[in-house]
Amino acid sequence: MYYLYILLCSDKSLYTGITNNIENRLQTHRDGEGSKYVRSRLPFRLIYTEKLENKSKALRRELEIKSWSREEKIKNLNLKLSFSI
Repeated sequence: MYYLYILLCSDKSLYTGITNNIENRLQTHRDGEGSKYVRSRLPFRLIYTEKLENKSKALRRELEIKSWSREEKIKNLNLKLSFSI
């Protein structure tokens, strides 16, 4: 099982990634050991997850979502962009 996830960063930007262990990946981001992008925009809030059956499907879905504009992501995924930690 893989997860696609979207984070709302402190600057209101969106970060999309995939993982096979969502809790560990979020902790890695919180610890500043994840992506440079998230590290420079801490804190963040998890605003979306989607379960996918394997890594291949997760990667394809990630590429699809990353090709969308911010507005398309908000509309298509019904994202809530209020920020509170």
